[in-house]
Amino acid sequence: METKKPPEDMNYLNKKIEELGLAMEKMKLAEYVELLNKPMRLFFINFFAGIARGLGMAIGFTLLGAILIYTLQRLQVLNLPVIGDFIADIVRIVQAQLKMQ
Repeated sequence: METKKPPEDMNYLNKKIEELGLAMEKMKLAEYVELLNKPMRLFFINFFAGIARGLGMAIGFTLLGAILIYTLQRLQVLNLPVIGDFIADIVRIVQAQLKMQ
């Protein structure tokens, strides 16, 4: 004995299935599953993304360090009594490290 669903319930279910399908398309679930099925491609994508992140961090830290040292050198020229000696020591240490390389 089969019970028939009212058309309203079927329309509601069809609407929800359509919404679910659109949501899955927006998530690009098929592309993600395809990527998971190709482990070498996934490895290389993650590898190059990691290299790019590391390179970006290295360049960023280098620039920030250079700006900091430049600022400290300019503050040393102002000859501030309290900070001047501390800054001079830091600049000397950094310059000594640079000469060792």
